[in-house]
Amino acid sequence: MSGTYELLFRNGTVVNQDGVGTLDIAVRDGRIAAIGDVDPRRAGKVIDCTGLHILPGVIDSQVHFREPGAEHKEDLETGSRAAAMGGVTAVFEMPNTKPTTTSADALADKIGRGRHRMHCDFAFWVGGTRENVGDIPDLERLPGAAGIKVFIGSSTGDLLVDDDAGIEAILSKTRRRAAFHAEDEARLEERKPLRVEGDPSSHPIWRDEIAALKATERLVTIARRTGARIHVLHISTAEEIDYLAGHKDVATAEATPHHLTLSADDYARLGNLLQMNPPVRDARHRTGVWKGVAQGIIDVLGSDHAPHTLEEKAKPYPASPSGMTGVQTLVPIMLDHVNAGRLTLERLVDLTSAGPSRIFGIARKGRIAVGYDADLTIVDMKRRETIRNGWIASRAGWTPYDGKRVIGWPVGTIVRGKRVMWDGELTAPSTGEPVVFLDALPRG
Repeated sequence: MSGTYELLFRNGTVVNQDGVGTLDIAVRDGRIAAIGDVDPRRAGKVIDCTGLHILPGVIDSQVHFREPGAEHKEDLETGSRAAAMGGVTAVFEMPNTKPTTTSADALADKIGRGRHRMHCDFAFWVGGTRENVGDIPDLERLPGAAGIKVFIGSSTGDLLVDDDAGIEAILSKTRRRAAFHAEDEARLEERKPLRVEGDPSSHPIWRDEIAALKATERLVTIARRTGARIHVLHISTAEEIDYLAGHKDVATAEATPHHLTLSADDYARLGNLLQMNPPVRDARHRTGVWKGVAQGIIDVLGSDHAPHTLEEKAKPYPASPSGMTGVQTLVPIMLDHVNAGRLTLERLVDLTSAGPSRIFGIARKGRIAVGYDADLTIVDMKRRETIRNGWIASRAGWTPYDGKRVIGWPVGTIVRGKRVMWDGELTAPSTGEPVVFLDALPRG
């Protein structure tokens, strides 16, 4: 019977859709082949996970890896290295690169760059624009496409569709769930004089909660009119949470660790390093987003990993770019929140694996189940660590959490049965492959 399975994870505390318990997980040909009490003699290699928790592989559905066009900040290899080091097994990367990911050729170029160069599995959002509206039904179903992403409010890059007619034209063509950066561009333009030179704490005054709520309200109205499914990224206001509670039939929503962890009080300490779009706001809004997590209004967590160099971030506000690293710190920051009692480990699993799989229609990922990809995030819930810039694998090399002490730490990253990271070291060659989606299954 020896050799029936290539790999066996033994005696770990498995956290899954059916509860929490001590189970073995056996792997064959990159997929989960058995769960339960498995005879270790049937495995070619056994990894003892006693004292560790095994989660379905964490999926970060919003990252910016800057390739092509800004590889001095990040590229697909370094960004995915950071993901693997942080326990993330798959990422969805954003289209605001140079050139933008708005065509079949641009998508194919990114997939070619990522395959067996990225350390985790991947998909790429395709930017929706006025120019490619007619191609959207084909673009959103291409292999490796996460769906269509639209910027209602301006942010990093050249993608912007800020008018209702443009948004409606795009949503009238989508059949998969489309993702949106929702800030009202007209209000942002109107309030630009409120930016204070050299003072990043004026960022959330400029890009205020009304700009976010107004855009989200417009988006939901258009989605209802067109019969489209939408996903509102990086919710940052209490008002959006209350509004979206009444529209869960058409709208799913994402929260980020930085909007759940930091507040406007941190501008004094972090300055431009805290500058994000939409902004980190005062504690009232952080509490509101946590309400969204507790009440199930938030469907997924995404890091919105958006690196810039320290030199770029040091420019005087508002010349400083918005963005921070986040893919590597998503798991430890959220495990710390679990240990602090702000959410359960089961809810974290729902937000980082089952949730993304459910709302984006991912095939064979998001659960620990026989026949699914053997994507696992293995964590030590009791391990105490201090996050440091030196640990960050992103080319940017910094984190707003430098010096933060956390309880709970990623120990292992398993991608399709390969142990990619173990105890802080990369342990396998990069073998990243495109994520497969139910709405774009290859025809046999």
